[in-house]
Amino acid sequence: MIAFRNADTRTPFLWESDEQPPARWHGAGEGPVAYLAETVDGAWAEFLRHEEISDPADLAGVRRAIWAIELPVPPVVAPRLPVAILTGDGSSWPACQAAARRLRSRGADGLAAPSAALVPGTPSGFRTLGGLRPAAARRERTLVLFGARPNLVGWCACAAGRPRADLLPRVRQLS
Repeated sequence: MIAFRNADTRTPFLWESDEQPPARWHGAGEGPVAYLAETVDGAWAEFLRHEEISDPADLAGVRRAIWAIELPVPPVVAPRLPVAILTGDGSSWPACQAAARRLRSRGADGLAAPSAALVPGTPSGFRTLGGLRPAAARRERTLVLFGARPNLVGWCACAAGRPRADLLPRVRQLS
């Protein structure tokens, strides 16, 4: 499986230490934890949501890398939490972090959860039929990998780019 990661152009595509800032699925000192998306739009949406970008004019200043990363065995364990918690704002992080800790204590090396950044039921892909046309919507998940992953191979799909403006309405904003 190929998954996608949005990264600062000056850094590697995965965190390598526990100095990673806390996020939905890990607290302070619990890294490294890799957050990957099943689609490129999912990777961009995570960045847009985190940075609270909703105005197309703000996209001109974005300069990020997109990485395609091969996952020989993608995580399949799903946390058992209400969708509102799985996709909520920062106030939902403690419940998600606690669920991730429980999974790690049981030996899980990752998890798969609904994308918190994308509005469900909106298409990411395109088809060509007299020009670009949206493809059917599909389930889009975030794949979370616990621990360092030095054996993963990544390909830089975009060294310094920005998302399309038509993605902004699909992003579940934090506020």
